[in-house]
Amino acid sequence: MTAALATAGQTARGEEPARNPLADLQWQAGPATLPLGAQASIALPEKTGALSEAESNKFLKLTGNLPSNGVHIVSGGNWWATFEYEDSGHIEDDEKIDADALLKQLKESDGPSNEERRKQGFPELHTDGWSVPPHYDAATRRLEWALRLHAADDPSPIVNYTVRVLGRTGYERVVLVTSPESLQTDVAEFKTVLARFDFNDGHKYGEFKQGDRVAQFGLAALVAGGAAAVATKTGFWKMIVGALAAGWKLVLVGVLAFAGALGKLFKRKGA
Repeated sequence: MTAALATAGQTARGEEPARNPLADLQWQAGPATLPLGAQASIALPEKTGALSEAESNKFLKLTGNLPSNGVHIVSGGNWWATFEYEDSGHIEDDEKIDADALLKQLKESDGPSNEERRKQGFPELHTDGWSVPPHYDAATRRLEWALRLHAADDPSPIVNYTVRVLGRTGYERVVLVTSPESLQTDVAEFKTVLARFDFNDGHKYGEFKQGDRVAQFGLAALVAGGAAAVATKTGFWKMIVGALAAGWKLVLVGVLAFAGALGKLFKRKGA
């Protein structure tokens, strides 16, 4: 976590506690329904909160992450997640996934990814391995995995639990950020929230029609970078890793320093 985030909320002796800057954002507390662009929505339960696109990008900057168009933040206090739609075309879901080969590819992309992060003034992120290998559930149309990372300026492990929810003409890119110590508990809680996500009528996976645009890549490319992989009429393993520079490793864990405060905020507003 960055020095600024690590010290936020800490006080010198005799000083007033520093105000949590994330609490000053315009949070929408559950229960409420949050539109996620034109394609989907999520019904927020109690003790959760969410941000509009503009407020979500403020959140990302405060937590040392790159801003992104169309992103929304959802938080349960002890965890937070990004939701972002990718208009990739319909993705066929019958591909086998080689977790070992994908991990090798992701580690090789650290170089160009960190070059972009340095340009943006953010700390480098390095790939350590899988916490949860990639797996696909045909019933929910979800591809899920958890990648273990660390920042160059902080050896503490970072875990991003990643979900790709397939829709008719693209997919929802969802990344859960939590600590390794609470991964199982937070993933379980997060999945109860994610179950309230749905594509709108006309955008569901099963509503695919002949003539709809079909993506030129499959499930493995979603793990390694999605549409940025330009997957490839020349073969997936020949992708240009530079295209992944700002994309797949979106999220740094810094906000967890404020988790307790956010949890209290949502509990109060949602009560």
